[in-house]
Amino acid sequence: MFSEELQQVLDGPVFVHIATIQPDGSPQVSPVWVKRDGEELLVSTTVDRRKTRNLERDPRVTVVVQPAENPYTYAEIRGTATLTTEGGRELIDELARKYTGKSYAEFNPESHQDAERVVVRISPRKVAGRL
Repeated sequence: MFSEELQQVLDGPVFVHIATIQPDGSPQVSPVWVKRDGEELLVSTTVDRRKTRNLERDPRVTVVVQPAENPYTYAEIRGTATLTTEGGRELIDELARKYTGKSYAEFNPESHQDAERVVVRISPRKVAGRL
């Protein structure tokens, strides 16, 4: 489902935007770090975040990938999300190393106060765009 070019972009430190659905039907969008796991995407968040509550209620999600160095290309990935706390700390550490070269605790010394981490696994059903 992901083109080779999109896979390469996702495997690098590209920021993506994740859109979830608010209780009133309006969109909620957040920039996040992302990891590709085969044909699925992994995002880290915490149990107390709006996107977590939105996805627990309605698992439909859209992720927009737009590389900073090539802003006229993009991919829109529509799918559904599943949530788990299993592996949450490990994922945020892996993402922090990918994006900052440091562990999450080194990058964000206040992280010991974070709520429990959640792994958001996004299974795509459609990919559109120019990547």
